[in-house]
Amino acid sequence: LRHTASHVLAEAVKRLYPEAKLAIGPSIDTGYYYDFEHAPFSNEDLETIEKEMKKIIKEGAKIERFELPRAEAIALMEEKGEPYKVELINDLPEDSVISFYRQGEFVDLCAGPHLMSTKGVKAFKLISSSGAYWRGNENNKMLTRIYGTAYSKKDELKAHMEHLEDIKKRDHNKLGREMELFTTVDVIGQGLPLLMPKGAAMVQTMQRWIEDEEERRGYMRTKTPLMAKKDLYVISDHWGHYKEGMFILGEDDEDEEGNSISGNDIFALRPMTCPFQYYVYKASQKSYRDLPCRYGETSTLFRNEDSGEMHGLTRVRQFTISEGHLIVRPDQMVEEFKNCIALAQYCLQTLGLEEDVTYHLSKWDPENREKYIGEPEVWNETEQDIRNVLNELNIPFVEDIGEAAFYGPKVDINAKNVYGKEDTMITIQWDALLAEQFDMYYIDENGEKKRPYIIHRTSIGCYERTLAWLIEKYAGKFPTWLCPEQVRVLPISDKYVEYADKVAAELKKNGIDVTVDSRSEKIGYKIREARLDKLPYMLVVGQQEEADETVSVRSRFAGDEGVKPLDEFIEQICKEIRTKEIRKVEVEENK
Repeated sequence: LRHTASHVLAEAVKRLYPEAKLAIGPSIDTGYYYDFEHAPFSNEDLETIEKEMKKIIKEGAKIERFELPRAEAIALMEEKGEPYKVELINDLPEDSVISFYRQGEFVDLCAGPHLMSTKGVKAFKLISSSGAYWRGNENNKMLTRIYGTAYSKKDELKAHMEHLEDIKKRDHNKLGREMELFTTVDVIGQGLPLLMPKGAAMVQTMQRWIEDEEERRGYMRTKTPLMAKKDLYVISDHWGHYKEGMFILGEDDEDEEGNSISGNDIFALRPMTCPFQYYVYKASQKSYRDLPCRYGETSTLFRNEDSGEMHGLTRVRQFTISEGHLIVRPDQMVEEFKNCIALAQYCLQTLGLEEDVTYHLSKWDPENREKYIGEPEVWNETEQDIRNVLNELNIPFVEDIGEAAFYGPKVDINAKNVYGKEDTMITIQWDALLAEQFDMYYIDENGEKKRPYIIHRTSIGCYERTLAWLIEKYAGKFPTWLCPEQVRVLPISDKYVEYADKVAAELKKNGIDVTVDSRSEKIGYKIREARLDKLPYMLVVGQQEEADETVSVRSRFAGDEGVKPLDEFIEQICKEIRTKEIRKVEVEENK
C-alpha cells in the first residue's frame, strides 16, 4: 500500500514538474518517502501534489510488473531522462533481475511489491518536505524528499495524524525552546546549544544526583583537562581511528609515515576522558588489593559531528557526560560489568525511562580489520563474555555487527525519539586491549606485573541528550524532583502578597524551588498561566489561608487537592522530591 502510494506521489510530481528527476521512494515504518532532484517544495506545493495524487488514484490505472535486460533497462531510463535510475541499475549485481512497474503512462524502476491498481490507495497524506543527500552521502547532491503516509482506512489515517500532532508537541527541539530550557545561536555555532537557567537547573539536579550516587557506589572523582597533545591520542590509537571526529588545534603537517613535521605541538579537544584517567591510575603503583579502581568524572567532550547530523540537544558538538572508567583485575571483570549495568538500570528506573530502551551487544566486524585493534581471539572471547552477562541477567538484546568501539565490544542502551530515530543513551564497554597500549599494570599476589582490564561506561549518558529524552517522554511535565520550578505561590490579590512571600520563604528553607506570582492579575489568569508552564504545584493564598496558616493546593496530578496546613504540604513535597517519586496524573486537565 505505502509503496504504491510512493509511486503515485512520483507520478504526480512528474506530471506537475516534468523537469524533476526521480531518485528513490521506499516504504518505511510509518509511511513512505520519495526523493527528487528539484527545488524545495513548499506547503502549498504539497497541497497541489496531493490533489494530483487524488486524480491519479481516481483514474485507477492497473499496476503491471515487467522485466528488462540490463542494456534495455538503462536505455529506457536514459530515454526518460532519469540519471539516478541509470546509476542504480549500473550498481546492481550482474545476475540481478531488473524489474519495473507501470501504472498508466508512468514507469518506475522498482523491486516491488505493489497493489493491483492505484485505486487501492484509500487514505493517504503528504506530511512534510526536507533535504536529503543522494544515497545519504554528504558529498553527493542534495535532493528534495517528500514524506507521506497511507492507510487502508480513513480512521487509521486520522489516528496517525493525531499521533503526529502529539509528536510535534513533544519534539524537544520545539518544546525545549518554548519552555526556555535551551536555545541555539547562529553566531555561536551549530551543535553548540546554550542551556538557559531552567535547563541548566535540571542538568545540575541530575549531575548532583549522579555524582552522589556514583560516590556511594565506590567511585573516585577526577577532573582532567579539556585538551591534550596529539601524542596522547597516538598512544591510545584514537589518532589513527578517530581523528576525523576530533577538533584539532594547530596545523598538523605529517610525513608519509604520519609523523609530525610542523615542529609545533599539536593539540586536540578531547572526544573522551579515558586516556586522561589512565594517567591518574598510573600516577602511583597499584597492587591487586587496590583494584578495582573506579574513576568517575562529569566530562565535557567535543566531537566534530557532520553538520547534517546536528539536531537540538540529541546530536551536538560539545556535550557533558557522566563518564567513568573502572580498572579491574580480570577476575573482577564480570562482577564489575554487572554492577555498571545495574547502575544504568537504576538511573533509567529513577527517571521513569526503563521501559523505553533496548539493549544492544555492539560487536566488531571481522571483515573490516582496519577499524579495530587486537586479535580475533580477544574479540570473540570478550563478546561472548558480554553475551553471557546479558543472558545471566535475563536482559533481552540484539547483536549489531560493526558497532563496537575500535578497542572493544560494548553494551549500548538505546532509545527512540518521538520521530522514531534511535540514539544511544548509555554505553558500557569491555576493554581488554588498551591497558597494553598505556603500559598499565598492577602487582599481583606473587609480586608480578599483570595487565588489568578496563570498563568504559556512562551511568546516565550525555546530559544534553538525556534532557531531550525527558522533554519528549514527559511532554515537559517533569517529575517534581527534576522541575526547575516546583511550586508557584498565587496570592488572590495584592493584599496577600506578603503572606505569599512568607510561604515561599518557608519552602525555600526546605530546599524547594518556588516563585511568587505577585502580579495584579485575576487568580484564574494566574492559574491558567501556571498550568501552561507545566508546574507540578500551585499554592493559592488569600484571607482564610493567611488566617489559618494554610495553603490551597492545586497540582497537575490530582487537580484541586484542597486546603492543607503549610507544614503538611512541605512534608508531602519534600518526601516526593527526596524519594524521586513519579506521581501519576489522576485527573484530566481542563482544556
